[in-house]
Amino acid sequence: MNADTPAVAPGVESLVAAEVERQLKTLREEMDAKIAAVRERTVDDAAAIIVFSDDLDKVLAGFVLATGAAAAGLETSMFFTFWGLAVLKKEGAPGGPKNLTEKVFAMMTPSGPGTLGTSKLDFFGLGAVMLRRMMKDKQIASLEELIAIARDLDVKMIACTMSMDAMGVAKEELVDGLTYGGVATYMADAVRSRVTLFI
Repeated sequence: MNADTPAVAPGVESLVAAEVERQLKTLREEMDAKIAAVRERTVDDAAAIIVFSDDLDKVLAGFVLATGAAAAGLETSMFFTFWGLAVLKKEGAPGGPKNLTEKVFAMMTPSGPGTLGTSKLDFFGLGAVMLRRMMKDKQIASLEELIAIARDLDVKMIACTMSMDAMGVAKEELVDGLTYGGVATYMADAVRSRVTLFI
């Protein structure tokens, strides 16, 4: 031992080591708690899209974004509400019992993705025909193909039950493989998503 080094009382080294270990353990616990708190606030690799429109061009954009997000590895959900429910309808599917208002409403809304009009220059359906023709000529996927791709990519499609009730749409009128839920279902997806869109 060097003459300049002060003598250490027996047992002090072990006490110091125990105190250092205790402080390190406390620090680790505090850090773990902080990391857990940050993780609770951190979003997942997810995207949540609300489809409110029944316009062909807007719905196409919604499915392009959804399939792109899913292909990029984001867990993707689409929440179809009000007019957007038309996208999920099975064309020619018999509906449940409807009152007079619901019957008139059903006649005034698209009966499925094949009957959607465009948001601009529709001209009683001619705009949708022209848009579909131009997309086919340029070998761009149709809405029906995009819907199939979205299903293959496990995009979750949610039908808004409140809108179904309000508009008199029965489950029998909609395609198979849907999730049914309200605003809480959408919000559960949205709060943990990196991307949220309203179309």
